[in-house]
Amino acid sequence: MMADNVIDDSASAPTAPDTQPAHGARLALNGGDPVRRIPWPTYDRGAVCVHPEDEEAALRAIRSHLYFRYDHRPPHETECARFEAELCRYFGSAHALATSSGTTALALAIMAAGVEPGDLIACPGFTFAATPSAILLAGCTPFLVDADENLHLDVEDLRRRWTPRIRAIVVVHMRGFAGDMGALLRFADEQGVPVFEDAVPALGARLNGRKLGTFGLAGAFSTQSDKSLNSGEGGFLITDDSTLFARATVLSGAYEGRLRRHFGDGRSPLATDLELPLYSFRMDEIRAALLRSELERLPIRLAAFRENYDYVAAELADLDGIRIRQPVAPGAYLGEAFIFQVAEGRAQWFARALCQEGIEARNLGSDSDHNIRAFWNWRFLFRGKDTAAVQASLPNATRYLQRAVDIPLSSTLSRADCDDLVAAVRKVAAALTTTEVDANSSWAGRP
Repeated sequence: MMADNVIDDSASAPTAPDTQPAHGARLALNGGDPVRRIPWPTYDRGAVCVHPEDEEAALRAIRSHLYFRYDHRPPHETECARFEAELCRYFGSAHALATSSGTTALALAIMAAGVEPGDLIACPGFTFAATPSAILLAGCTPFLVDADENLHLDVEDLRRRWTPRIRAIVVVHMRGFAGDMGALLRFADEQGVPVFEDAVPALGARLNGRKLGTFGLAGAFSTQSDKSLNSGEGGFLITDDSTLFARATVLSGAYEGRLRRHFGDGRSPLATDLELPLYSFRMDEIRAALLRSELERLPIRLAAFRENYDYVAAELADLDGIRIRQPVAPGAYLGEAFIFQVAEGRAQWFARALCQEGIEARNLGSDSDHNIRAFWNWRFLFRGKDTAAVQASLPNATRYLQRAVDIPLSSTLSRADCDDLVAAVRKVAAALTTTEVDANSSWAGRP
């Protein structure tokens, strides 16, 4: 599906080229007419899939006046328990626990697995700031790993950096693209450490036919507004490990014997629930009702993500001057974001030009945009350290993020929206490629 794209790194970066693209359209950045004048659809503008049935489900829960999952009803009659049961069926997992966020789901999984406070946990340098934050919330220390050219965690870099102080690995299926689970699990098995999946940005995506989040010891998901399931805030974890699940449930806030409600026979693997603290990371009944209804139409959302992504990628596959991010296996992506790379020094200008054309875009490694997907902006991890020195610690992640342009793809996009995106990228690329493309570039040929 992806093309033989060539990128010229030898040319100097244009700050605002005033040349006209080959097709004669002047860039909006230079005073021309934009490709589109209406806002690009995104979750924060209400571009989400919520159906009348979903609204009614939430209203039903509101009208019940029973908002707390541990009330007088039998456990299996609560919205949270029903949602968890349906998650188990969807993922084919033994256990699911609804939580207050994806961040807390990941932190609970780490704490419940018995990783000791202060231990190092390896995680990718390309992720949202919530991943290292969850590791810190669990009392552990993030250990960052470099990225490969497709912005996946580089397993060979993890091997090179390995220290026995690392007691777990968190893989992140960032921007909906699956990590290389085969290589990661083999390496983790060699080292005797568990793998946790931060599948927060990839709910519903698969790798080789298997749902992401089901490969590791536990998978953490989010139901924040820009995710495949949307309750504004929320999340859940899934696992086949009954002891981890029981401990996570108590930590989330199942007190005074309420843990037994999560086991059909009333018997949990824990002798007592009094040895663990309570963090109140539970989900409420209103959000669970909304999500349980949305789960019925999840396949529709997933199909829309995939259709839009595949269309855009195919339409831009032959475009010189950009390199489209590649999955670790065919189809191993959700399709909620379109990421490509341009030559060094040009991505910031490219993203700004796209925004002027009416397409929301960001240069992930921009020096003028404090994007918290760029690890050097996690100042809570690098207090007092120079930004350049932090960037140098993960040189490949830095380089590839600085070249990367990211465009959000809502599942609500129409074909006309997708055509606007394609037209805008082609228009900007035409203005960018004003010098001869270097056929000997390291990015020449199919990756």
